[in-house]
Amino acid sequence: MSQDVFGEEFWDERYGADDRVWSGRPNPQLVDRVTGVTPGRALDVGAGEGADAVWLARRGWDVTAFDVSRVALDKVRAHAVDAGVADRVTCHRVDLATWIGEPAAYDLVSAQFMYLDQPGLTTLYRQLGAAVAPGGRLLLVGHHPVDERHGSHDFPDVRWTPEDAAAWLDADDWASIDTATVQRQGHLGTMHDGIVEAVKRSG
Repeated sequence: MSQDVFGEEFWDERYGADDRVWSGRPNPQLVDRVTGVTPGRALDVGAGEGADAVWLARRGWDVTAFDVSRVALDKVRAHAVDAGVADRVTCHRVDLATWIGEPAAYDLVSAQFMYLDQPGLTTLYRQLGAAVAPGGRLLLVGHHPVDERHGSHDFPDVRWTPEDAAAWLDADDWASIDTATVQRQGHLGTMHDGIVEAVKRSG
């Protein structure tokens, strides 16, 4: 299996093939978990076409959007302009397979459905945890192993259980680590999202 599916060229081609690849709506677990949280600095990891970033910015968050695809980030910028929140969304092309992290930089770090194989995914989640500021929140959402592989491409298996993903974090760093599995209706039918929501210790 080629690792090109994790790289810039693959995702540029995919995002360039259609005006809209995703629904344009924010991820439901982000909406469920972050609605009502006091806004601050947010990192949207794997921002795609920007639905999550724009949703956060509309609610007062200052958002940094990461994606490996320049084509995707062009869409994020355009959607932020259309939504009137361009001043609250900053885009950076980042290869998460080689990203070295930004310690304690964000009040919210959200990573929804990361297409990165092991051991890179475990390393990334630990780095994302380190990027959460004291008292801040980490939200990880991924495809649960109870489902078959999703999508039209033959990706390596990037599914995980929330219990496994929670174990990749250093428990001593967190005031709480909550796990859940939630059903939702997707374009392939009933799907299961694994969720890890962790709150950093304040000091």
